Amino acid sequence: MAKEKKDETPKPVKRAARKLDELDKKTLKLIEQTATKVRASIDKRVLPELRFPTRSLANVKYDTKIGYFELGRGTSARALSVNTVKSFAQTLRLMAISKEMVENNDFATKREAYYVSKNWGECKFNEQPESDTVMDDIEAMASLEGLSREQLRYFPEEHGGSVAGNLVVIDIDSETGKEIEIDCTGFGTGSYSIPHSVEHLKFKTDAKFILAIETGGMFQRLNNHKFWKSASCILVETAGVPTRATRRFIRRLADDKDIPVYAFVDCDPYGIANIYRTLKVGSGNMAHINRFFCVPQAQYLGVTPQDIIDFKLQDATHVLQEVDIKRAKDALKNDPFFMAHKPWVKAIEHMLKMGVRAEQQALAKWGLNYVIEEYLPAKLKNRKSFLP
Repeated sequence: MAKEKKDETPKPVKRAARKLDELDKKTLKLIEQTATKVRASIDKRVLPELRFPTRSLANVKYDTKIGYFELGRGTSARALSVNTVKSFAQTLRLMAISKEMVENNDFATKREAYYVSKNWGECKFNEQPESDTVMDDIEAMASLEGLSREQLRYFPEEHGGSVAGNLVVIDIDSETGKEIEIDCTGFGTGSYSIPHSVEHLKFKTDAKFILAIETGGMFQRLNNHKFWKSASCILVETAGVPTRATRRFIRRLADDKDIPVYAFVDCDPYGIANIYRTLKVGSGNMAHINRFFCVPQAQYLGVTPQDIIDFKLQDATHVLQEVDIKRAKDALKNDPFFMAHKPWVKAIEHMLKMGVRAEQQALAKWGLNYVIEEYLPAKLKNRKSFLP
């Protein structure tokens, strides 16, 4: 007699129910208030209007006491008209989906949000840059209430960076709702990957500092040789300009455990004016959320222009290209962060005068593990010399 065939159809795993926290309640309140104002205007036969902060470097200010780029007072309005009816409707539709996701403990990537609109008829987005722009507008408006896109439940496709070292991350099992502890020393030659949302995470550590590292190769070297053990630190790979999740993870960890953050990046205008600057103070077009996604306590460990001389790396450098020179001069002339710190002005001018840049890997001139055995120990003994 033939055995009855088992149903092998995979069954979806149920997500644990979660009570709304204060940020969830705040998000729902913002969405409901916005919808109520729009409806009230329509009922009064007045064209409704949505107002957003202007996102640009021209609308930011920098105060060294505060430590990050703050949003200025510039705003722009989107009033309902023949020309804006589509984008106005798209804005409200994305906010409605956000409400559903908060209530149901769910999320959508930016790419998924674009495809969801394909069921909106004439209101759909034609290309993802359109949905990204509308989403950024919504986030800018929400930022005035202390909320970010993550609270609206829209996440980027990319995950955060990698983490290794003296840290236990306390996460939540999405199926059971119970806490789980993840030991970042227990991944062998691998590492912990920062999730796209980090607000719910908790931490245990006795580390002395966090080392944010630009390149994957350098991160792997320090991790494989367990530099985090000898230096009692936490290693975080930024993989170039750090993602929102990476910046927020470092910020929350540094604030929660009151430990310093040191940046270890290439000595070039991009590493300094893009990667490090974004980590520390944010950017102009993201000024509305810099207070969440920057790390004001970060300091620049290296590589510095002076390091090229001190560690005799002159023959391991590369000539600055036109794009490098332009970026460096622009930082000196237009960037409020660098203009506010004389040590940085001096360092960038020094780089321009030498006309060269140096990568982290240039230290391998003296041996593959010179960075572990000599460079980092020497730098860490002289922390007062770190650039702001």
